[in-house]
Amino acid sequence: MDPIRIGVIGGSGVYQIENLKDVQEIEIETPFGKPSEAIITGNLAGQPVAFLARHGRGHRIMPTELNARANIFALKELGVEWLISISACGSLKEEFAPRHIIIPDQIFDFTKQRTYSFFGNGLVAHISLAEPFCAILNNLVFKAVKKTGAVVHQGGTYIAIEGPRFSTKAESRVFRSWGMDIIGMTAIPEAILAREAEMCYTMMAHVTDYDCWHEEEEAVNVEMLIENLLANAALSKQAIENLIPLIPAERTCDCQKALSTALITQRDLINSETRQILRPLIKKYL
Repeated sequence: MDPIRIGVIGGSGVYQIENLKDVQEIEIETPFGKPSEAIITGNLAGQPVAFLARHGRGHRIMPTELNARANIFALKELGVEWLISISACGSLKEEFAPRHIIIPDQIFDFTKQRTYSFFGNGLVAHISLAEPFCAILNNLVFKAVKKTGAVVHQGGTYIAIEGPRFSTKAESRVFRSWGMDIIGMTAIPEAILAREAEMCYTMMAHVTDYDCWHEEEEAVNVEMLIENLLANAALSKQAIENLIPLIPAERTCDCQKALSTALITQRDLINSETRQILRPLIKKYL
């Protein structure tokens, strides 16, 4: 099977891409378990694409329950280099209104119960996450969304919380005071693992609500979230179609060599089991 260079992870409200042609379902078992769902592959805008429903079809998996390692590892095994996350988020800024789209450039991790790395068991890696999203892919996604006519904002800080509950008003006000722009539950550890997998990673964040800080707006609830997500679902799929022709044949960013300066363990002390498990990630360095 030829490598599939482009991957899409669909969040709340986006469980399939209808315009995929020559569709196949691929079940992948990784060393970290099964992904959230079978990966759907097909052709979109003339390019092979792999699609994964983050929460499973029918939205069965909570943010903290997600097996993000299996999700990212499975996509890596298919050859994915460019990974686009479609995610719901709450807004912590007046100007980021519901149904707007944000392409964030920073993340603040406020999660508490996640598994954050592929590494361990005798192999230590310290990746740089100073810039958690690929700047090149961010720019391309911004152009693709803008072409749809949607209101889109480039840049912003996403605070990742544990969930599954929404924030208290006190928390929401503190997050605003810290300078956070949007709030969600799934960018961590996804962004970390994508960097360890040397993927270019970006997020198309769909604003569904004003969290609960806004005095003139109703506090977020599931009904509101789903209504606004469904309103933007077709738009997000059109943006992905717009994006495909913009993706270059070769990568020039540092994402593709994130592990080149990250592996700190003395090579001859890395055990054979760990070498085998992490082979798709580390084979070019060992």
